[in-house]
Amino acid sequence: MTQIDPTTPPSGTGCVECDATGAWWLHLRRCAACGHVGCCDSSPNQHASAHAHASGHRVIQSFEPGEGWFWDYVAGEYADGPPLAAPTAHPADQPVPGPAGRVPADWTSHLH
Repeated sequence: MTQIDPTTPPSGTGCVECDATGAWWLHLRRCAACGHVGCCDSSPNQHASAHAHASGHRVIQSFEPGEGWFWDYVAGEYADGPPLAAPTAHPADQPVPGPAGRVPADWTSHLH
């Protein structure tokens, strides 16, 4: 699939937009085309799907430790993909939700 570039590293260890604004996330997703790391659709800001819609990059991979699945936003289903450039997940010691120090006590009431 041309929407996947296995050589592009992730943009960082957390959601790009949440880190820029001091927000928090539930789970992280990595764009398989450009490496952008964004927060999942259950997160308050849903930056991964916003990136997909704005950029046209339709395939993401989970950026959670121990998960390797891909999702195609256009098809609305799981997809297949090759191994992506390391690292393939955020650091294992990064809490979920995260990051540490930015998650409100009532975080479950903010989920989608």
